[in-house]
Amino acid sequence: MSEDEKLLKEAKKLPWEDRLLHKNWKVRNDANIDLAALCDSITDPKDPRLREFGSFFKKTVADSNAPVQEKALDALIAYLRAADADAGRYAKEVCDAIVAKCLTGRPKTVEKSQAVFMLWVELEAVDAFLDAMEKAIKNKVAKAVVPAIDVMFQALSEFGAKIVPPKRILKMLPELFDHQDQNVRASSKGLTLELCRWIGKDPVKSILFEKMRDTMKKELEAELVNVSGSARPSRKIRSEQDKEPEQEALAEVVGSGPIEESVADVPQAIDEYELVDPIDILTPLEKSGFWDGVKATKWSERKDAVAELTRLASVKRIAPGDFTEICRTLKKLITDVNIAVAVEAIQAIGNLARGLRTNFSGNSRYLLPVLLEKLKEKKPALNESLIQTLQAMHKAGCLNLADVVEDVKVAVKNKVPLVRSLTLNWVTYCIETSNKAVVLKLHKDYVPICMESLNDGTPEVRDAAFSALAAIAKLVGMRPLERSLEKLDDVRKKKLSEMIGGSGSGLPSGTNSAPVQTSGGSLPSMEASEGSFVRKSAASMLSGKKPAQTAPVNKKGVPVKLNASKKGDGAGQLKALKPVENEDVEPADMSLEEIESRLDSLIRADTISQLKSTAWKERLEAIAAFKEQVEGIQDLDQSVEIFIRLLCVVPGWNEKNVQVQQQVIEVITHIASTAKKFPKKCVVLCLLGISERVADIKTRAPAMKCLTTFSEAVGPGFIFERVYKIMKEHKNPKVLSEGILWMVSAVEDFGVSHLKLKDLIDFCKDTGLQSSAAATRNATIKLIGALHKYVGPDIKGFLTDVKPALLSALDVEYEKNPYEGASAVPKKAVKPSESTLSVAGGIDGLPREDISGKVTPALLKSLESPDWKVLIFNVRLESIEAVNKILEEANKRIQPTGTVELLGGLRGRLYDSNKNLVMATLATIGGVASAMGPAVEKSSKGILSDVLKCLGDNKKHMRECTLATLDTWVTAVQLDKVVPYIASALMDAKLGAEGRKDLFDWLSRQLSGLSNFSDAVYLLKPAASAMTDKSSDVRKAAEACMTEILKVSGQETITKNLKDIHGPSLAIVLERLRPPGAFHDSFESARTVSTALASKNSSKVGKSTSNGVLKHGNRALSSRVNSTKGSRPETVMTVQDIAVQSQALLNVKDSNKEDRERLIIRRFKFEELRFEQIQELENDVVKYFREDLQRRLLSTDFKKQVDGIEMLQKALPSIRKEVIELLDILLRWFVLRFCESNTTCLLKVLEFLPELFDTLRAEGYTMTESEAAIFLPCLIEKSGHNIEKVREKMRELTKQIVHAYSATKAFPYILEGLRSKNNRTRIECVDLVGYLIDNHGTEVGGQLKSLQIVASLTAERDGEIRKAALNTLATGYKILGEDIWRYVGKLTDAQKSMLDDRFKWKAREMDKRKEGKPGEARAALRRSVREYGSEIAEQSGEVSRSISGPIFTRESYPHAELHMERHPIPRTLSPVNGPTDWNEALEVISYGSPEQSVEGMKVVCHELTQATNDPESSGMDDIVKDADRLVSCLASKVAKTFDFSLTGASSRSCKYVLNTLMQTFQNKRLAHAVKESTLDVLITELLLWLLDERVPRMDDGSQLLKALNVLMLKILDNAERTSSFVVLINLLRPLDPSRWPSPAQNETAAIRNQKFSDLVVKCLIKLTKVLQSTIFDVDLDRILQSIHVYLQELGMDEIRRRAGADDKPLRMVKTVLHELVKFRGTAIKGHLSMVPIDMEPQPIILAYIDLNLQTLAAARMLTPSGPVGQTHWGDSAANNPSPATHSADSQLKQELAAIFKKIGDKQTCSIGLYELYRITQLYPKVDIFSQLQNASEAFRTYIRDGLAQMEKNAAAGRTPSSLPMSTPPPAITLPSPKFAPLSPVQTNSLNDAKSLNLRAEPTNFSLPPSHTDEDIATNGIISRSLTSDHYSSERSDRYPSGVTSGTLDAIRERMKSIQLAAAGGSPTDAVKPLVSLNGNLSFGLNSLIPHSSDGSGAENPVQSGVLPMDEKALSGLQARMERLKSGSIEPL
Repeated sequence: MSEDEKLLKEAKKLPWEDRLLHKNWKVRNDANIDLAALCDSITDPKDPRLREFGSFFKKTVADSNAPVQEKALDALIAYLRAADADAGRYAKEVCDAIVAKCLTGRPKTVEKSQAVFMLWVELEAVDAFLDAMEKAIKNKVAKAVVPAIDVMFQALSEFGAKIVPPKRILKMLPELFDHQDQNVRASSKGLTLELCRWIGKDPVKSILFEKMRDTMKKELEAELVNVSGSARPSRKIRSEQDKEPEQEALAEVVGSGPIEESVADVPQAIDEYELVDPIDILTPLEKSGFWDGVKATKWSERKDAVAELTRLASVKRIAPGDFTEICRTLKKLITDVNIAVAVEAIQAIGNLARGLRTNFSGNSRYLLPVLLEKLKEKKPALNESLIQTLQAMHKAGCLNLADVVEDVKVAVKNKVPLVRSLTLNWVTYCIETSNKAVVLKLHKDYVPICMESLNDGTPEVRDAAFSALAAIAKLVGMRPLERSLEKLDDVRKKKLSEMIGGSGSGLPSGTNSAPVQTSGGSLPSMEASEGSFVRKSAASMLSGKKPAQTAPVNKKGVPVKLNASKKGDGAGQLKALKPVENEDVEPADMSLEEIESRLDSLIRADTISQLKSTAWKERLEAIAAFKEQVEGIQDLDQSVEIFIRLLCVVPGWNEKNVQVQQQVIEVITHIASTAKKFPKKCVVLCLLGISERVADIKTRAPAMKCLTTFSEAVGPGFIFERVYKIMKEHKNPKVLSEGILWMVSAVEDFGVSHLKLKDLIDFCKDTGLQSSAAATRNATIKLIGALHKYVGPDIKGFLTDVKPALLSALDVEYEKNPYEGASAVPKKAVKPSESTLSVAGGIDGLPREDISGKVTPALLKSLESPDWKVLIFNVRLESIEAVNKILEEANKRIQPTGTVELLGGLRGRLYDSNKNLVMATLATIGGVASAMGPAVEKSSKGILSDVLKCLGDNKKHMRECTLATLDTWVTAVQLDKVVPYIASALMDAKLGAEGRKDLFDWLSRQLSGLSNFSDAVYLLKPAASAMTDKSSDVRKAAEACMTEILKVSGQETITKNLKDIHGPSLAIVLERLRPPGAFHDSFESARTVSTALASKNSSKVGKSTSNGVLKHGNRALSSRVNSTKGSRPETVMTVQDIAVQSQALLNVKDSNKEDRERLIIRRFKFEELRFEQIQELENDVVKYFREDLQRRLLSTDFKKQVDGIEMLQKALPSIRKEVIELLDILLRWFVLRFCESNTTCLLKVLEFLPELFDTLRAEGYTMTESEAAIFLPCLIEKSGHNIEKVREKMRELTKQIVHAYSATKAFPYILEGLRSKNNRTRIECVDLVGYLIDNHGTEVGGQLKSLQIVASLTAERDGEIRKAALNTLATGYKILGEDIWRYVGKLTDAQKSMLDDRFKWKAREMDKRKEGKPGEARAALRRSVREYGSEIAEQSGEVSRSISGPIFTRESYPHAELHMERHPIPRTLSPVNGPTDWNEALEVISYGSPEQSVEGMKVVCHELTQATNDPESSGMDDIVKDADRLVSCLASKVAKTFDFSLTGASSRSCKYVLNTLMQTFQNKRLAHAVKESTLDVLITELLLWLLDERVPRMDDGSQLLKALNVLMLKILDNAERTSSFVVLINLLRPLDPSRWPSPAQNETAAIRNQKFSDLVVKCLIKLTKVLQSTIFDVDLDRILQSIHVYLQELGMDEIRRRAGADDKPLRMVKTVLHELVKFRGTAIKGHLSMVPIDMEPQPIILAYIDLNLQTLAAARMLTPSGPVGQTHWGDSAANNPSPATHSADSQLKQELAAIFKKIGDKQTCSIGLYELYRITQLYPKVDIFSQLQNASEAFRTYIRDGLAQMEKNAAAGRTPSSLPMSTPPPAITLPSPKFAPLSPVQTNSLNDAKSLNLRAEPTNFSLPPSHTDEDIATNGIISRSLTSDHYSSERSDRYPSGVTSGTLDAIRERMKSIQLAAAGGSPTDAVKPLVSLNGNLSFGLNSLIPHSSDGSGAENPVQSGVLPMDEKALSGLQARMERLKSGSIEPL
């Protein structure tokens, strides 16, 4: 059992949650599959397990592994199918997870996500679904927005607007209309159209059109034309589905009629009111002055005020509010004396009722009595507005019948009859528009009112009462009214019955509304047919995007038949038309007299009488006259039938005269073509006679024309149905044969869209093909051929039982009428009319059978069983054959019903262990796809991906079966649906080389027949990747496919989709795109030329494969080649040669060799030249070679090619430089000659090439890597030529090239030759390997592992190969000795025995020849190297040839050499079996080749790991001593390994050297042991390779870049910080050009230096960010010295110039200095011991330090002593408005308070104690414990102990950063002083970056303001301070006489002044401003220096803002004094 199986088995024991969230993806995948199966098995939705599972899916659907995510979605689908609405609690979080993670996934993932959303809707979690959709449409990725719109579209389309509220969708749409992606806009338009189907066009227009652009409006307006009627839901929610079985059972018992069912099925209209947002009208009404206006005395003002209310209330929906006061006002205005005001008020009430609806019910009841009372007014305007308002109040739901009973009772007793009658009329309206249940409940209240009103004296009142009673009776029937109506007399009863019956059309009670519903039901029935379109995307709603229409199906999946049953209202319209058709079609009998009486005066009487004549001439004249009279009639429609009837009687169809017959037919044809509506009964009258006329040759043409005209008038379908019977029963066989021929023409004219194909095919089979008459059979064959043109090969499935002879005839006819599909456009159209409606035919017109009943559970079980042991072979085979039989029985035309399960079962058999069954399954799947057509895509559930996996089989027959299945699939669903699966399969590594090759070939065939196919762009990435595949067959096939992809996609589309392609693949695609269109044009021209030329040679050369790839030996013909046979062209060419003799043979004027070489893809394996490569070669030859030479070289005649070589051979000594420049072109031409294999030409080439390479060697030129990549693969591959002489020449040429070029570089090409398919080539390459080992052993020593390839050849069958391999290994044994066994790999015993025998023989031979022992020479070489150093190694080529770098040489810097002198260790080369100890490993690293050094680095890494694991051992100490030497070796090795890899070798050595450096710098001890000079070399090297553009193109280039970045970060983290700062600041200077790894290509030196400086700046930023925490770890004196040197080298003028140009290096140096000053404050001046501060002019750094002190002090950001985060100037400003009077005592207290606060925090306690200890040293007289009176005893004790510890540490020389301190006690109660707020720089601390992208990102570091915006001001200050005359006088005043700055005395004086700062100063100095006039003194220090000789103020305390200095400042000055004394400091 494998590890995975064990893991899965163990995981099954875990709980579900642990399995689903397991870290191993296979466990998660398995868990999801099990969960799906378990959910499928649950039948009870209340099962408690379902509640447990619900919470899992929010995490599982967000799985990062795409396959697991799909399985999770499958499990979720199974769960939702098993669960009920209770699962809705998990809907929100699951839907959100799907939106976040799944909608941007693979197409299958998106499809399953949409299915999940639909199931949530089915479970009534609509709100959660729409919430998720609102988030989804806001996604920035358009790819995720389109599926979201589509799933909303599907939900609305399937569930309807009742379940999915359109209101929320309407709110989402406006933002989608302006989306930048066209697919999103198209989908949003489709969703809008779907909304129109559900809620109507007008609501959508009113809500959305105002929010969209005009363009969008126009597009939607055009699309809305195609949207008609309303829609019906096709899917029900789960709760309704559960009720369905009960309803069906009840329906079977009750047997409801069709009308009732149609009523139930009519969808409820969506109320626009619910779709719009309410609008507040109260606020604008207040602002409009309504209240003042209604109180105005003028009626016009009152009317205007109410009119404003009416206008505001006219919106569709009003926001609820308090309308009580408004209604009181309106109630008064209803009775206003001015009628206009009253009318306006009533209209306002109506608008309020419509806008507020139920929210207005209370106010409506309040206003109703007044409105009813107002009905007494007789003014029409007032009356009309009252009626409309009252009706609106009831319709809006403000009032119902129950609410108004009492008011109606009062109104019907009103003394004004008009009030009574109109009130009853309103009640009648209310009853008619009310629900039946409401009326049934309230009829007892209203019937008495109406009965009483029947006795009213006013007729209008009585009539209104009768109307009300009739309305009640219509709704509830007569039975509830019987008792009440008994009191009526007979007259009134009769009148009431008449009113009820008249309105109900005599229908029984309860059915009077049937007409309304029937008429209303016709539109939904039409929509039902529209709804049968299968739409999955919203964009499919747009015109031209409707999918094929499928037949409507009932619940059981059976197609609905026209007259099948009374159920199935979906075909309501067709059912409604059928009776009409039967009634109208069959004509009634009519006598001639009746016909004549109806003719009236339309036709003259004499014409009719002549038609009855027995003389044929009179009849002929009469019919001619009749024709003229009919043509003169303008409106024929009224008289069509009577004319036709007349002609059928006289002269009638028994007319014998042919001329009369022709005239009659022409008249009928004219009438049929002219009449707007031609009745079908007229066709029936004529059809028999016309059919007989068709059989007569004399009347055949007009008769056929007449039938065609009939078809245009009523449709060919009707004609065909009628003609079938006539032709079958007619005795004349001509009627049948000629009638069928007319059918052929009709099919060609009208297509098949109007025909019932099943009936037509049955007629052909049963009648036409069964006829004994050959003419009939032939005509039928033609008819079936015409059908084939429209319906395709599917028609053959219906004719399988036809005789074989007829089938062969049919096949011939099929070839004459190939399938055209959608491109077959009918020539004629049918007139649009209601009578021509027919079922759709077309491509899908052939009937499809429902096979769901035949797909039984037993069949599925036999297919799906996973256990092959249980399911024996015969059973599996029988199940597959059963499926095939089902397809055959269905004529290979099936419906999709039931096929999902069937395809699922077949999917399982694709993984059958029996390959024969798999192939049978593939054939069956193809059959299912062919039988189902486009619908198979939706039913397949991704089975195509499983089919494509079969291409990974190594059996050719299996792959052919798979491709055959693909062919049928593409035929069924089109190629664009298959492309995503193919693209995915091509990226699957499991597919195998042969499978990918076959699939690419198949794609090429498919694409070659297309002219435009945009989806091909999805194949771009797989094809580009495959073009770098290991297999040449795959590359060749991919190249052919790429050609087709580029051809059908277009360059623009390709360019847009290049973002996902990287590396070599991208280069290949870009190469193919350059120049645009060139390849296609040249391909076409080549094809034309190749077909045009007639010569044998030309035709052979011109051949090309279908995909444009040339076979070797072929080449493209150029249009320039015009050579033909004969002597005259030769003469012309000779003349031309003479004319061009004066020109140079080679023209290198415009040559750019670098550009050409950049396009070359370097591969070791030879590939045949592609077509476009040959074209480029020809172009280059034409461009650079003289005309006579180019004609010869490009000729197809080998003799002329030989002449061209001779021309080059003769001119070679004089054109050496030109040949070098064009060498790549020449080599490509030679490769082409090698491929053609013409022996004469080849021998000439092999004669010329040695001379060429000798010439190159004489010139000192070595082939470039690109040139070697052009020529060497071909030379190696062709070295196995079948002619011995050619092989010998090639062998010598190869050795010559190896000697001149490089054995190291040539070795990989030779090794690739060992894999050749040509045995002779492999033998030659094996011999060459032996030659290299014997003669260039030291050069190829690093690649000796390749000997295992040679050793493997000893097992070959071919004896010659075995012999060659044994000889080569024997040569290796001679050189290596017994060490060779380490390189030969694993061998069988037989192979080892052979080798052992050969080695023994070799040893004997060597002994005979006295050559020593095997391996002895190598050992002697190693000994000599140990004794004499590296000279021998260099002579032998071990050092000089180990690195094959570019010609560009780099200057070597002396750091490593000096270091090696200090460590004199003998440089011994390692033995072949690898170094054994540390020193030997370092030697191998230093002197070995890159491959050899890997062994040394392995030893180093091993030693480092051991030492790191045991840091206390002595081994670590030894390594620390050698750390600098190790890093020095590795630093020098970086360039060598990278150069070596750039030659095409593996990047293994690069990875090893970077890994070894990483391990070294991970250890801080080792990193700190690296010296500054070594660090300089290493950092420079790493940064240079980070910038090298060649690195990404190397093997694993992206990984190497990442490793370089990480290593650089590790060096910055762990190396000695001072050295890092110094090195990086030094590297800010321009770099010596010789240190770059490669010469500049397209960049100037300035640009390269700028990029390098940017990287250095980034490194400095990283160090500066953490400077605050590492301030005690760095030597500030050395850093300041490096800054000083940098600034001095620039000079002030350059600094000013760079500051204006925003120079990054200068800004960075300023920033470092700024941060140092900020963190050290004035103490920074104590670290200037290495800066010559006494030099003239003054060092620039001093001015910058002073400036920083000033600006930081002004910004309150200065840290005066040590890394203290607070300032003290802020304290003085806060506590005392006069800083000058702030005493030293108060400042000291403030500083102590800040220090105590630090001590109280455990994070800064050690720093605080250290600062407190410094205070005690600087101010020994200060009693610090007097400040701790309020502190706890524990805290005071902690401080005493801490100070004692600090004193010990100071004595030991340790810093506080390395001291572990205990946590201080918290009981400190010191008052907290008010400090100034922190600056932005302090509050936003610079955290350590996790990663530093040193390659491409710009500097992201906020420089201080003083170094950015104030650079100019800064420079101005500096210049003034350095040049001011005032400076010298101030300076002389500040020092006592005799003291000069920079001398020993000056320093002593400064030290005294610093000490004086601790004791006190002159009180008169307290008022001096704190400004720095000289950088040599600390900030504000001049206030401490006495200005008079007396020291009167010496004893007074300091009164100025003096900042105490730490001992580092003093120690720095002391160190400077010591240096001055010793004379070690020299001025710069």
